[in-house]
Amino acid sequence: MGVILAFIGAYLYLRYTPKVYKSSAKIKILNKTKGLELPSEAFIFNRSNINLENEIEVIKSYRIMEQVVDRLGLDKRFYEEGNVLTTEIDRLPFQLLLNDNQNEKLNAKSYLISINTDAFEVVAGNQADVLVFPNFDTKLTSHNLPFELSMLDRSKVSKLQGKTFKVILGSAKVMTSGLKNSIGINMLGASDLLELTYASQSIAKNERILNTLIEVFNEDGINDRQDISRRTIDFIDKRFLLLAEELDSIETGISDFKRKSNLVTVESDAALGLSQRTLSENELFSVESQIILSDLLDEDITNPNNDSDLLPSNIGLTNTSVNELVNTYNTLVFERDNLIASAGENNPAVIILNQKLKDLKANIYMSITSYKLQLQASKKQLMGKNSKYASKVYSLPAKEKIILEIKRQQEIKQTLYLFLLQKREEAAINLAITEPSIKVVEDAISSGIPISPNSKNIYIMAVLAGLLIPFGIIYAINLLDTKVRGREDIVEINSQIPVVGELPKVKQEDLVFSDPDDNSIQSEAFRILSSNVDYILPVKEGKKGKVIYCTSTIKGEGKTYVSLNLSLALSSINRKVLLIGADLRNPQIHTHIAEDKHKPGLSNYLHDVNYNWKDSIIKGFDKHPNHDIILSGSIPPNPAHLLTNGRFEKLIEEAKLEYDYVIVDTAPTILVTDTMLISQLADATIYLVRANYTEKNLLNFSKGLFESGKLKNVAYVLNSVDTQKSYGYGYNYGYNYGYGSKA
Repeated sequence: MGVILAFIGAYLYLRYTPKVYKSSAKIKILNKTKGLELPSEAFIFNRSNINLENEIEVIKSYRIMEQVVDRLGLDKRFYEEGNVLTTEIDRLPFQLLLNDNQNEKLNAKSYLISINTDAFEVVAGNQADVLVFPNFDTKLTSHNLPFELSMLDRSKVSKLQGKTFKVILGSAKVMTSGLKNSIGINMLGASDLLELTYASQSIAKNERILNTLIEVFNEDGINDRQDISRRTIDFIDKRFLLLAEELDSIETGISDFKRKSNLVTVESDAALGLSQRTLSENELFSVESQIILSDLLDEDITNPNNDSDLLPSNIGLTNTSVNELVNTYNTLVFERDNLIASAGENNPAVIILNQKLKDLKANIYMSITSYKLQLQASKKQLMGKNSKYASKVYSLPAKEKIILEIKRQQEIKQTLYLFLLQKREEAAINLAITEPSIKVVEDAISSGIPISPNSKNIYIMAVLAGLLIPFGIIYAINLLDTKVRGREDIVEINSQIPVVGELPKVKQEDLVFSDPDDNSIQSEAFRILSSNVDYILPVKEGKKGKVIYCTSTIKGEGKTYVSLNLSLALSSINRKVLLIGADLRNPQIHTHIAEDKHKPGLSNYLHDVNYNWKDSIIKGFDKHPNHDIILSGSIPPNPAHLLTNGRFEKLIEEAKLEYDYVIVDTAPTILVTDTMLISQLADATIYLVRANYTEKNLLNFSKGLFESGKLKNVAYVLNSVDTQKSYGYGYNYGYNYGYGSKA
């Protein structure tokens, strides 16, 4: 019945709880490439190190989320109200347009829009006034709502009639912050893949948000990659103006010089010297080209009017170190800008990157300076060679020499102009064909199964709850139970008396510890009990044996069972043990060894002064040669008188001289005084309490015996403990001990 009720409750909970769905998409972050340029050695042998954590922060940055909110209009949230459940939807089945700048003026406010037969009915917030807009168009009626409504497709009216929709208008900043906190981004293993997740009540809304977020992030990455190309084009365009002016000036100078000097050709007799000089001049030309390019890059680095941190790359310098430093510098600029976008300019990582950029820029400047010094040294050497070759052609007219110098300068400027023009075209092509910054591995998809509430878990919890109902009833019954259940009950009532053993519940046929080598749970429990009893026995001088009483409050608690098995446990470790049946009113030891109840024993010795107690000793177990038993004997009419006539004390003293342990099975203490009459002869008293049988209030009786000193050196033993902890068995025992002389 409890399970059925729990199932009904779980069904109702699932029926009227909004469903939340989760959507996910996967993207791969691509390496930043260099457009049309061939892969370099560093590209081939060094794997690109993509910092996915930085990319995650960029994706979740406020700037990116703000663009997503703006594109999708997420400052508006829509719900469809049912009879009980209100569910979020992706969009309204009719058109809603915000008035200009209304979103900036309003805090979050809700509106209920009902579809009537021929009109919209709008209720603003908690107001009671209903605004009616006939013909499903708010523009036809004067109002102060922050939006306009219109039904573009009138064929939907019949399906929508009677439905109510809820619109919540919120601040774009609040919605952006909410979206930023709701988007989940996880790295997939050690790959360059990221998984984006979002959850809401609308699957369509989830997928639109994730796909739009991917689109915005990709566009942002493309724009970043295009910045270098744009910067390179701007740099070359500025240099074109200067080179064009210099070429015009050189060409004009050549024309004027030739016209004034009437110079046309060079003499042929200096052909050899000129060819050698030409080779040297080609080398000098190359060096001077590098010097000019180095000056151009140096000028851009030191130019205080430079409005961008980016440096032009690949402008023709043959120095690999400088080119690599420039590329590394531009990469760090992008990394810093991305980090500023997500973490702010005062972030420690941004400060560190700024310092790195400053140091790297200084390193670039020093590298260029060093490179120019090398070029100047090379130029000086080449000029020395030119002087040597010039001696061979000293007969050339001075004017011809001048014209050659001018033409060489012209050639340098023309070559540089063509080179920069080629680089500009490369940058323009890279700008036009910039590849995406990410690859969409998997567009946003949804499983269709809600993540909340989890019906499987709810039903499992319902089953558990249903099962707990009967267990709760059982627990309530246990609270009303007055039986001793475990050690805790004993300690709670009487913490002064130690509990030296807990014996497991066993079957009737397993009551006797007959085999010394037995390894059962029962035998181990009695071995532990024998060891614990040794600790409570007082230390004596000499070799006299120790006397241990076994008693209980009422019958049926297992004192005979414990005394018999305890004696056998001590005998199994090569100790001489004597077991005496001192319960003269209701003896039970004979039932475990198949002996006659009336066989001569303790009562016969106590009654007859001429009877030797050794004549009543019997061997009950073949495998225990050190174990002796004295049965109770015939049941006497006056047990208390026999126990106090001095013969029992004599027996104990004589037995202590021949045995290591004397175990005495005594009578229960609550109805008769037999045990208290002989209690002072014991070295220790084992007091039996039976789990699930002994009443808790009976423990107060044993507590009183201990506090009054009527029992000596008392220790509890908890008998018949259920190892499965399964309680609830019903026992119908009474406290009637049933003494008498009946055979």
